[in-house]
Amino acid sequence: MVKKFIAILMATGLLISAAACAGEAATDNTDAAGTTKGAEQSSQNEGTDAGAAELEGAVIVDGSGTVYPLMAHIAEKYMTEVQPNVSVQVGRAGSSAGFKKFIPGETDFSDASRAIKDEEIAQLEEQGLKMGEDVMEIKLALDGLTMVINKDNDWAAEMTQDEVVKMYLSGSYNAEDKVKWSDIRSEWPAEEIAFYGPNENHGTYEFFYEKILDEQDMVKTVNLQQEYSTLVDLVANDKNAIAFFGFGYYVSNTDKLTAVKVDFGSGPVEPTLETIGEDLPYAGFTRPVFTYVNLKYAREKAQVLDFAKYVVEKGASELAGANGFAPLPADQYAAYLAELEKIG
Repeated sequence: MVKKFIAILMATGLLISAAACAGEAATDNTDAAGTTKGAEQSSQNEGTDAGAAELEGAVIVDGSGTVYPLMAHIAEKYMTEVQPNVSVQVGRAGSSAGFKKFIPGETDFSDASRAIKDEEIAQLEEQGLKMGEDVMEIKLALDGLTMVINKDNDWAAEMTQDEVVKMYLSGSYNAEDKVKWSDIRSEWPAEEIAFYGPNENHGTYEFFYEKILDEQDMVKTVNLQQEYSTLVDLVANDKNAIAFFGFGYYVSNTDKLTAVKVDFGSGPVEPTLETIGEDLPYAGFTRPVFTYVNLKYAREKAQVLDFAKYVVEKGASELAGANGFAPLPADQYAAYLAELEKIG
């Protein structure tokens, strides 16, 4: 069911953008990556009550491609079941690219598969926005970074954490970084590994580089891509390929890919919704994913505040699992809702 739903979401992402264009107070142009360009912030509903029965206007979201399936699903449910006259536009430019739009005020929400950085917080302050007062960080759910291989690869289905790290580090085996499977384990094929991953626009890349590789140089032969669908196809068509991305993109493509079971020291662990968690067996590759809300816009525009409340009250908790994320405890979502209720 998870695989089927996410596949449908990816196929119908343009429909969400099309619905967004019906909004009276905003227009957008969407590029091939699903990003929102030049969208105008709507102030039509300034001063209205966020709890009103019917709202209008646009809500603009951009950022993480990893978070995109979850946020797009939340937006679809909100527009269909709660506020049909609100158009929620969801982009997937990548975490870093999303913040570049959020900081100058081009978007209402910025999804991210890593926490906002100090330099980005400083840039917000230059715009007169303070974290906590004008910008709210919302942890949406937990994701498991997943190493994926080709379905015909029957030798590397289990690897240790150290093997995963070492194979992706530049200079681990030779100066040219032309690494063979047999370099990792002598009994594996003497075939060169094709390394893949998301590019620097994505928080997944930053998490892998900063947390998994400890900010050491990545193997020179790695092929980094903007689109996760491209990564899926590259690995699916190459027996010697390996890539990393969020668990949700794996579960939507289990017919094409195999997830590597990672041994963190107590035996191989398969990434699943039952193992992904900060205190669970897959903790070594677990990370939180976020959305950031411009609270100034939430105070000015009723639809922005209302959508934020929906995200934390129902959206994330009810839809995380269906999109390959482990939901947070209910009290964490309740705490976010309490903070938003103070606004109105």
